[in-house]
Amino acid sequence: MNTRWNILKPNPELLQQIKKICSCHPITAAILATRLRSAEAADRFLSPSFNHIRSPFTIKDMDIAVERIVTAILQQEKILIFGDYDVDGVTSVTILYEFLQYVGATVDYYIPHRLDEGYGMRQDHIINHAKPQNVQLIITVDCGISSHDAIQVANKEGIDVIVTDHHEVGSLPNAVAIVNPKRPDCPSGYDMLAGVGVVYCLLMCLRKALRDIDFWKDTPEPNLKNYCDLVALGTIADIVPQVKENRIFSKIGLEVINSKPRPGIIALAHISGVHGKELDTGDIIYKLIPRLNAAGRLKHASIAVELLSCDDPKKAKKLAENLNDMNLSRRELEHYILHEIDGIIAKNPHLLNQKSLILSKPHWHEGVIGIVASRLVDQYCRPAILISIDKGVGRGSARAIPGVNLHELLSSCAHHLDSYGGHARAAGLMIQSNNIDSFKREFESHLKAQMLPDLMIPTVTIDYQINFQDISEQLLDELSWLAPFGPKNVEPLFSANNVKVRYESIVGKRHRRMSLCQSNYKKTSRIFSAIHFNVDTQIPMPHDVDQMAFKLQWNHWNGKKNMQLLVEEYQ
Repeated sequence: MNTRWNILKPNPELLQQIKKICSCHPITAAILATRLRSAEAADRFLSPSFNHIRSPFTIKDMDIAVERIVTAILQQEKILIFGDYDVDGVTSVTILYEFLQYVGATVDYYIPHRLDEGYGMRQDHIINHAKPQNVQLIITVDCGISSHDAIQVANKEGIDVIVTDHHEVGSLPNAVAIVNPKRPDCPSGYDMLAGVGVVYCLLMCLRKALRDIDFWKDTPEPNLKNYCDLVALGTIADIVPQVKENRIFSKIGLEVINSKPRPGIIALAHISGVHGKELDTGDIIYKLIPRLNAAGRLKHASIAVELLSCDDPKKAKKLAENLNDMNLSRRELEHYILHEIDGIIAKNPHLLNQKSLILSKPHWHEGVIGIVASRLVDQYCRPAILISIDKGVGRGSARAIPGVNLHELLSSCAHHLDSYGGHARAAGLMIQSNNIDSFKREFESHLKAQMLPDLMIPTVTIDYQINFQDISEQLLDELSWLAPFGPKNVEPLFSANNVKVRYESIVGKRHRRMSLCQSNYKKTSRIFSAIHFNVDTQIPMPHDVDQMAFKLQWNHWNGKKNMQLLVEEYQ
């Protein structure tokens, strides 16, 4: 696939100011100068602190929610936490459940089964679960903003509902409090939080409210920093921008993970093959999160909650092994569906003439189609929607490319759908199978009106054009200061010209290991080890490359570390 390369140019004056104030390598300063507006902002960015968090009480309805929960705690009302089955939802459930247990509340949690019940709180959850259990207060986490009917039933049954969510807002449900920074009347600037970030803000406000009534007189006040490990997991998993509060939560959370890990995280790191090293964003994204997500995808997300809240290492080990087995099954299902889709496209190449790729088939595994849709977006650079049909009802997962707002598109086609919800880049939907064709046509029509042709040409943003001579241990150490990485703070990407491949071999079936130098430096050129993952081994590697894009990382092996280039692409 052809790509555009956009090489960023920092403001020279700002670069020098950042270099001076932050005492950093000029290349580090150049990267910061293209991402931040001032040297002061760069200095704060490199030293995230709880002191930089804005008051969470500014979030709309936070005061109402806190007052109602305090009443429930003091009067020993029965509280039910209702959560989502992904990592954001699981971590949200866990931290709220642990906090409420600690303060002595009467509390339980409920996470729907993805395949049997689907996403979100429904009327039958109120009638068949909350009411028989004599629940008096429901707190939703990472869901609830679209549960209008269920909340209406809860109101009729005398059950109060507090919604904490971060998904896109349509009309507001009739709840006691709606703590969602995306609601249009919320002035807080917290609208980039993950669901677990919203819950963490709730805990900060709850702790203060309890302090104000002298609740902690006989009970040690909890250190909320200890919950930050799970806030980091949920925030990184939900792919929200890694700036402002999200960066603070993730950075401090990673410190907690690496200094005081829970038994569940230790067990998960062991089974994932990353125990014994300092875990970074990549380890979280590629090792821990897929295994935690596997519970909700294939069985039940409560297994992940059990693991994260477990204080028994032996039990944690068994739970982690269970999640690892599920993740292996998830991979097999994913490969099977991808193989089927490759066959469909091979027989119907005209599908790639469309600006979207919308496919449906009976009994595709609903827990996996979201991952497969993401793979298709990466491969074909267009929005993808996969729909699994069972008994005439389709459940779909949608993913989009930058510049396309899925939620708006689904809203414009809502009359074809039974339900939908999500974000600009990821969403879920339910549809009757006989409406799928008309939905496809209308979605494609709206997309053509919104989507410029250039959006289907991937843009590779190069943070800095570097010479191999300028790569140093100091630079690699300082690049780690910029982590955690994610949207709006991606891992820096470099480019170099006139790269010569001195040696190359295929390892692990699909990865190419190389030794590289720059031909323009001839005998004085430094040689670096490099790796290019998931290559097409049928395409030979050229000996001379005009331009190569890569990341710079430390490669840890057998207790040693070496500088390594992680190749992304070349021209």
